[in-house]
Amino acid sequence: MSEQYSVTLKKIIDNHNLEVLYVPKDTDHIKVITSEVNRPGIVLTGYTDYFDSLRIQILGWTEMGFLMNMSDAERKNALGYWLSLHPAAAVITRGLQVPEYFINACKEYQVPLLRTQEETSPFLAALINFLNRELAPRITRHGVLVEVYGEGVLIVGESGAGKSETAIELIKRGHRLIADDAVEIRKVSEKTLEGSSPSNIRHFIELRGIGIINARRIFGMGAVKTTEKIDMVIQLEDWDSTKAYDRLGLDNEYTKILDVKVPVITVPITPGRNLAVIVETAAMNNRQKKMGYNGAKELMHSLGMEDIEPSEKELEIWENS
Repeated sequence: MSEQYSVTLKKIIDNHNLEVLYVPKDTDHIKVITSEVNRPGIVLTGYTDYFDSLRIQILGWTEMGFLMNMSDAERKNALGYWLSLHPAAAVITRGLQVPEYFINACKEYQVPLLRTQEETSPFLAALINFLNRELAPRITRHGVLVEVYGEGVLIVGESGAGKSETAIELIKRGHRLIADDAVEIRKVSEKTLEGSSPSNIRHFIELRGIGIINARRIFGMGAVKTTEKIDMVIQLEDWDSTKAYDRLGLDNEYTKILDVKVPVITVPITPGRNLAVIVETAAMNNRQKKMGYNGAKELMHSLGMEDIEPSEKELEIWENS
């Protein structure tokens, strides 16, 4: 069973600068566990089937206007239908005036009541985006995450493979560090992974023979970043003369992280290889492939081989040329 994550109502309030009109208890102790939100229009008519009480409820002009046009008895019943289901919280948008009867109803059913000055649609989008990140499935991987030419590159490999040293060289070349040693990876959408560093080791790098350094202190704020999407994985491994490494790069290889496919390349380590330059080139090549250009396929086209797979003999001639 997958782990369930939560975010406190206090964090939501602080992040979105919400005004607290009523809360039944300390907002640090009120947890939200779903990224789904709801506008309770139909529930106010009495139809409560399929209502998810775990969701934050958003009310704008439509909902508030609907309530104001009811008689006192109808309004009491409508609020009772809805609030008796104990939704996670109610948020009034556009800074609308909240009638006393609304506040009293929230107090009666102990439902947190908040208000934002933002318009309804922009607030909905911002809140869903925030909750998707806070509640996303996540894992921690051993590796280094860097931003290279706008591409998020996760460098993995055995301990001592040179991941941190490569990260330092990339920082010196103008790129940015997101995480070293432990990379927290979150699945923020069905196709997107986002990486960050645990807060207690953020911006620190371990260099064997030197020790722990703070990249932000040494190289400046421009050398670090808090989060970055993961566009590709580079696997560093010791050179194996018996292994056939990809020489052409016609097709992408993929690995799955949290069920999301991510392009992966394997880079064999030998003395004298400049790993930072290789990572830079791999990042740019991955970016070109996403934009529809593949250098290897262009070469095959110029050789008249675009519609056929090169034979082992042709590959041997190409590799030895």
